[in-house]
Amino acid sequence: MSAGFTSESLGAKEPNLPGEHERLRQGVLGLLDISAATMANIGPAMSFYFGFGYLAFTAGLASPLTIVAAGVAILFLGNTLSEFTKVLPSAGGFISFIGKTFGGRTGVTTAILTGTGYIAAMASVIAIVGGFFQTILQNYNVAGLQSVPWIVWVLIFLAFASFMMVRGITISTKLAGLFFAFEMTVMIVISVVTLVKFHAHINFQPFEPKNITGGFKGLAEGFPLAIYLFIGWENSAALAEETDNPRKNVPRAVFTSICIMLVAYTFFAFSTVVGFKDNVTALSSATVPFLSVAKETFAVGLFFAFLAGMTSTLGALIAGTNSQARLIFNAGREGLLPRTIGKVHSTRRTPMNALFVFLGLGLAIIGVWGLGHIIGGHATSGSMHALTMFQESSTFGTILLLLVYGLSNLALPFYYKKFHPNLYNPFRHAVLPIVGTLWILVPLYYLSKPGQTAPYSWYPYMALGVVILAIIYASVLVRRDPRIGDRVGSIIADE
Repeated sequence: MSAGFTSESLGAKEPNLPGEHERLRQGVLGLLDISAATMANIGPAMSFYFGFGYLAFTAGLASPLTIVAAGVAILFLGNTLSEFTKVLPSAGGFISFIGKTFGGRTGVTTAILTGTGYIAAMASVIAIVGGFFQTILQNYNVAGLQSVPWIVWVLIFLAFASFMMVRGITISTKLAGLFFAFEMTVMIVISVVTLVKFHAHINFQPFEPKNITGGFKGLAEGFPLAIYLFIGWENSAALAEETDNPRKNVPRAVFTSICIMLVAYTFFAFSTVVGFKDNVTALSSATVPFLSVAKETFAVGLFFAFLAGMTSTLGALIAGTNSQARLIFNAGREGLLPRTIGKVHSTRRTPMNALFVFLGLGLAIIGVWGLGHIIGGHATSGSMHALTMFQESSTFGTILLLLVYGLSNLALPFYYKKFHPNLYNPFRHAVLPIVGTLWILVPLYYLSKPGQTAPYSWYPYMALGVVILAIIYASVLVRRDPRIGDRVGSIIADE
């Protein structure tokens, strides 16, 4: 353990703590591994393909500025996550950080909010894996396959991803990293060629605030989706137990990943605007603007762009499930969720139960979503498209995750004051989290404001329902087991 940090400094720890024997394989991942996995979880091709068109619709020509604003907000959150990990590296991530600060009830509540939010977000990725592959088949008129329902491809790719994850964190992380490297290479090449081909349209208008449609309102309306582009930035924290020197490498991976993605997204956005020759109307009406640019740029560009989108969705599925399932796994082994979730494979040391529960519930969400459309009489080709599922499920998941992000910002100064007063820094541990919370309020408001169309108008009430049920469950559980508060965040990654 790093000098200066002891078990006593983190709070008293029970001998033979329940769940402590359910350890993941420690120290098998390096900085490069967790950084690549984090960026694969973000899924730049997948997120940018399906997100930038709406950003252009809301913010107009200066839509790249929406991405810059979102990246800055995520950097504030990155500070919070990094400061926690320096003293409390845990596979529980935000659940451990918030629960250790505010106690057992809050820890259990956070576990449910975090699990529900990530599962809803991952359901959107699970759906788009099959939906995007179906789009590729239809685009190239592959005989006999273009009419196969996208849910069939979902099941096939989900089986492949599950097999890779169960085999072990090392091989699945490296595979996700390779997928990420391929998609980034393709997107960078297409973007560079686009700028060269349409160099006559290169200017700085996309970065001038005066070109934001509707001013601050246009910027703010696209802000929630811009935030979603970065979801997954926190991936490395949940891999702390399997990371070598997590107190240093996790913070490095967090900031490295956010900064690389911020620069990359801004570059892709700029080149896409240039590729559309500053025609915002055409840009915002395109289903996937980057694919349109790739097709326009050079002959094989579209083919490789499709491949990049496919590897991106698969990489996000593998990397995202790997990290996010570990959050509920840790909550299970510490007793915040059913203990069966907190079991590891006896030889591979992978959290198999948590992986299957996570993916099973994500698949169930897709099933309920489809059944709801059928029962409600809205089962049209558009409403039942995987892209519709992606947009709707990811939006709901983002609302819950924003609440968790806000709680983590609130917890940071209290945690340091309580457990590490000698390390407390007013700027890093109070000012930056407060500013980060204020940034988070903007997308939270626009995702929850009245007057939205269904189902988006239901989501604030659904989120409130999840919060209420989580609090009730937490109260009952803590009443039955008062020692839960002592176990939250008790299993330290590098001990």
